[in-house]
Amino acid sequence: MPDSADGVLDGLDPEQREVATALNGPVCVLAGAGTGKTRAITHRIAYGVRAGILQPASVLAVTFTARAAGEMRGRLRQLGAGGVQARTFHSAALRQLQFFWPKAVGGEVPRLLERKIQLVAEAAARCRIRLDRNELRDVTAEIEWSKVTQTVPADYPAAVAKAGREAPRDPAEVGQIYGTYEQLKRDRGTIDFEDVLLLTVGVLQDRHDIAEQVRTQYQHFVVDEYQDVSPLQQRLLDLWLGDRDNLCVVGDASQTIYSFTGATPDHLLNFRTRHPNATVVKLVRDYRSSPQVVHLANGLLSQARGRAAEHRLELISQRDAGPEPVYTEYADEPAEAEGTARRIRDLIASGVSAGEIAVLFRINAQSEVYEQALADAGVPYQLRGAERFFERPEVREAGVKLRGAARFGGNDALLDDALDLPSEVRAVLSDMGWTSRPPAGSGAVRDRWESLAALVRLAEDFARARPTATLADLVAELDERANAQHAPTVEGVTLASLHAAKGLEWEAVFLVGLTEGMMPITYAKTDEQIEEERRLLYVGVTRARLHLGLSWSLARSPGGRASRRPSRFLSGLRPGSGAVAGRRTPGAVSGGVERGDGTAPVARRTKHRSPARCRVCNRTLTDPGEMKLMRCEDCPSELDEALYERLTDWRAEQAARSRQPAYCIFTDKTLMAIAEAVPGTEAELAVISGVGRRKFDRYGSEVLAICAGEELVGVSEEGPEGAAENSSKK
Repeated sequence: MPDSADGVLDGLDPEQREVATALNGPVCVLAGAGTGKTRAITHRIAYGVRAGILQPASVLAVTFTARAAGEMRGRLRQLGAGGVQARTFHSAALRQLQFFWPKAVGGEVPRLLERKIQLVAEAAARCRIRLDRNELRDVTAEIEWSKVTQTVPADYPAAVAKAGREAPRDPAEVGQIYGTYEQLKRDRGTIDFEDVLLLTVGVLQDRHDIAEQVRTQYQHFVVDEYQDVSPLQQRLLDLWLGDRDNLCVVGDASQTIYSFTGATPDHLLNFRTRHPNATVVKLVRDYRSSPQVVHLANGLLSQARGRAAEHRLELISQRDAGPEPVYTEYADEPAEAEGTARRIRDLIASGVSAGEIAVLFRINAQSEVYEQALADAGVPYQLRGAERFFERPEVREAGVKLRGAARFGGNDALLDDALDLPSEVRAVLSDMGWTSRPPAGSGAVRDRWESLAALVRLAEDFARARPTATLADLVAELDERANAQHAPTVEGVTLASLHAAKGLEWEAVFLVGLTEGMMPITYAKTDEQIEEERRLLYVGVTRARLHLGLSWSLARSPGGRASRRPSRFLSGLRPGSGAVAGRRTPGAVSGGVERGDGTAPVARRTKHRSPARCRVCNRTLTDPGEMKLMRCEDCPSELDEALYERLTDWRAEQAARSRQPAYCIFTDKTLMAIAEAVPGTEAELAVISGVGRRKFDRYGSEVLAICAGEELVGVSEEGPEGAAENSSKK
């Protein structure tokens, strides 16, 4: 604990010191990610208390999560400022409501609903509107949004249209359910969490004597994460303040990512307009991230548009130089997950704690493939803010239905027209609401669809790997995966959505699935929604202290059409996508690209290559398959058909042994290229398109042996080392 008020200021940088000593009048702190905003505001409060300028009981600090409030109280105690109230908006309002209710209304405060969803379900039933579990969650979220934006039931349809929101049901129906829900609460004498704020606002508006009593108690206010304040929370804050201006707000418009809940950065951006005499301090010294990570974050925001972008902060890293962010392109989603798991395993082997590593994705449904990849790699993990894939209600329900279909499918009319395993799964899951096209908008209905779609994809991949597999085989596979992933784990790698990662940080962060349609998400249509997606990625980037990986896959599944494109937000940032935007951080080094086959990073400067030309007619080649063969499809072939047949048979054996599709070993075009070139040395094989380093190490010796006409007998199932040993003995 500092020994004096001046001691509280020790160790603060010049801007943080400005915050700490600006104790009078309105103060606006624009604080970039990792710039020590919590340190600045807690030292501000502590300095005021230790200097005798602020009385602990007269200060109310509000934030948005109980965790953040608890952290703030702990820091204040360590600085010798115990007794200061640090609470969430809801917690502070509830205490006031409980204290003043007998005086303002009489009797006890109505019972607080712990979960409103059950009453929403009853309201829907009263309206004769049938909602499934996911629609129920979405309608409940719409009611919460309506209340924090101070929208009454009758105005909901117009308000949702004006806000450009995707309503989960017909807006008139949602408004009807909302109105019935409110009536049920009144009839039963209950309130919900939003009512806590609304009723506190009502009491303070109607009872000036109570408002004055609150203002006498609290004379200084500090609001953290001010960019996330809703209109209702701002109204409550205004009533707490009255005509005074002893208010300090802290926020960053570039981290506004919760607009779907009613949060808006307008209050932060308009602070200087509302308070012309405000002191504005900008915190831009980043103590969290390396110069390389900060440079990427700055470059990402330099391309932003809109009002929030006009107030972006240019961060300056205070840390030593670190590794450059690594951009990795993979052929498909499983390869991306496996590649990420390999890199994580390497980091752990190098001394980075598993608890200091995170994999961040856009939606929770993306977690399954990473859960599986980490489990396969023996890396412990934990999910944050979401249930494990196989624990999700819709996945468990699907498992029950698939198990039943596997046992009694012969009597199930749903399966009459199913021709193969994937179509059987699609038929079963269609009864749960799965369709070939995703539902519009976000929310629980979309989350449910994504989970079911992941099961459909898993069935398709499983059928490709095991063409004769039955529905019972798939159910056994699902059970095996669920058991493997539900094993108790110690502290491990964090798997989380980008939204759930807000406020956290790790030594190493992997941002995955960065493709168009996922980042930005496909239902982000307006300019404002697109910019919020960019800010969401910015939040993800700034979670990393040292190591940062960004990756995407060109296809969903192995052998699928490579039609995906990297996120537009990476244009101008990743190597090969144009000039790097934004300010260059001093001391930063040029970046690198890691390919999906695990090859080492290459220099940012790209080599100009001559166009690929047909080795027969010299025509420029553009088709990927022709480029792999180095000839036009219809040009004369030098294919050794006997060799091609031997290679195809060998590939089939490898695929059966490893239980994966044949094209994951080598594609047809690659085998044709090998059969045309007939390589006799490792160097000749290595230059053939489609033979990357990983496949060369695993299969190279056997392929060369086949090309040499040798017979492979008793190939080892112990991996490339065993295979190489067997091959050397022949």
